[in-house]
Amino acid sequence: MKGSRFPHARIAVTTLTLALSKGRIFEETLPLLAAAGIVPVEDPESSRKLIIGTNRPGVSVVIVRASDVPTYVQYGAADVGVAGKDVLLEHGSEGLYQPLDLEIGKCRMAVATRRGYDWAGTVQRGARIRVATKYVRTAREHFAAKGMHVDLIKLYGSMELAPLAGLADVIVDLVSTGNTLKANDLVAVEDIMPISSRLIVNPAALKLKRAEVQPLLEAIARAVEGRRKAVQ
Repeated sequence: MKGSRFPHARIAVTTLTLALSKGRIFEETLPLLAAAGIVPVEDPESSRKLIIGTNRPGVSVVIVRASDVPTYVQYGAADVGVAGKDVLLEHGSEGLYQPLDLEIGKCRMAVATRRGYDWAGTVQRGARIRVATKYVRTAREHFAAKGMHVDLIKLYGSMELAPLAGLADVIVDLVSTGNTLKANDLVAVEDIMPISSRLIVNPAALKLKRAEVQPLLEAIARAVEGRRKAVQ
């Protein structure tokens, strides 16, 4: 062949893929990406696209459920992602490089129950309790460390309903302002751990795409440090 039938055709090559989820984490990640010179060209809240381009040729964002971000990064479908510590604890972070705590999406993992429930007495008596949560792995490890006997009930939403309906004695869930607990006459009786979002990286991508990944990590790290100093 003397030449291509399509001499002006170009093959779009994706050099870097970021996995993000919609909502609060996405919004709080945008300034950090902007500091690295990356700006998505569409808002996932209004766009139906699941793969969104950016102002940088070859850099794209895939929009997935928050719980799926570690899976996409672990298996190389995305090079870099942003995931909450809660998700990483449940998913298991083996095979993922976690270079940065982004200090966004801050909240806490807590035990909560109906107002007036004798939590201290229950713990002291060593009574067996029913715990409703979507964070089964975290809850199991927490109560095992306390030597408490629990029956874990996996739920995916409306966690606050479980104690009110008699399904469970307590719940383990994320608490931010506490307003949802208060509105349902529940109280947090024990904090398990603070939660924030992490930058996660596929180890193979860090080696094979170091020229693209490393500057991104460094720029985001500077942005996190700059924000921390600004609020001190």
